[in-house]
Amino acid sequence: MKNKRFYIYSSLMLLMIAGVSSCKKAAVTAADNFLNYTIPNVPATSDYLVGAFYYSFSSFSANITEVPTVGKYDYVNSVPTPLVGVATPSIMQQHIAYADTAGIDYFIFSVRSPTLDNSNYKTDSLLVATFLAQPNSSTMHFALSYNLTIATLGITTSGGPTGNGVTIETNPVKLAGFYNDFKRLAFWMNKSNYQKVNGKYILVINNAENLNSNNNVTLYQQIRANLSAMGFQLYIAGFQNNWTPPARFYYRFQNCTDAMYEDPMADYAGDIDRHNLFPQMCDQNWAYWKSTLESWNMEFIPCVSAGYNYQTANPSDSHVSVPRTKDGSWYTTYTNVAKRNTSKSRLIFLDSFNDYVHDTQVEPTQFYGNTYLNITRTAFKVAQ
Repeated sequence: MKNKRFYIYSSLMLLMIAGVSSCKKAAVTAADNFLNYTIPNVPATSDYLVGAFYYSFSSFSANITEVPTVGKYDYVNSVPTPLVGVATPSIMQQHIAYADTAGIDYFIFSVRSPTLDNSNYKTDSLLVATFLAQPNSSTMHFALSYNLTIATLGITTSGGPTGNGVTIETNPVKLAGFYNDFKRLAFWMNKSNYQKVNGKYILVINNAENLNSNNNVTLYQQIRANLSAMGFQLYIAGFQNNWTPPARFYYRFQNCTDAMYEDPMADYAGDIDRHNLFPQMCDQNWAYWKSTLESWNMEFIPCVSAGYNYQTANPSDSHVSVPRTKDGSWYTTYTNVAKRNTSKSRLIFLDSFNDYVHDTQVEPTQFYGNTYLNITRTAFKVAQ
């Protein structure tokens, strides 16, 4: 009897072992990773609306190896001025022509608070005036990016009496100045070539994630009401740091702005995984952003860069940069990631036209010529 039971028990064990062995999964490989895919080419079936951030700077540092086709320049009284000789036509005029070649629809100029930081605003506004003074400026649109500086507005994002920071409403004078800033910016919106989105005047708010308020919905409603009374319906695009989830500051954006964008993803701050799997990780991030924002009845604006170099700002920086190539293949892939993740208004931000400090520019240089202008047009405009 014992032998019979032992036989039955042994038989069952063998059957169980055989069953487990037959169900054993194959070893997991890199091919099983959800990031194991190639970004496809996405032809432009209709034009995208491309806005390029335009920068001013003091001078080209010795760490910047790229030399613009127009020659190195700096800004004298907000006018781009060659370091050697005289530019004919002017550098700004050539920049506008380059932007047209690239299919860039408008430049985005940064402005600081007109009311609370007037001396710096004068410098910023002079650059806009320089742009408008060019003989070909009528062929190019422009928009403004309000550079929200929390120190200027008396805001903190932590600490204070409650530990949650000091809100803008704490200082009524600062709050009134904040509202007045946008009323003063309406001067520029009255220009015939100020950029619109769906009939509304686009306004970018940089660092909007730091706009600490008792009630951001009420705050934005008041901004819109003030400008509406002046005849300007706003389309507001808010900014949040890159590689962050959209819901992190939902209370500062939801039912407040029309769209959101992230700081350039090419700045991955030394994360080697983001460097090695950049197109796929950016694609996944943006797909999540797009679905989340659209569930809030907002739009997502992909923001692309032609490259990113940490060493131009700090040669001892150990972060891995994006090397520039003459064929611009990295940038081409990046534009396809963007096209996969645009919302219905088909908005694209390009950071930048001429930020040489971070090597994100598409402006032609002696090294790569017009390559990045041509990639931009091919990516975002229907072939003529």
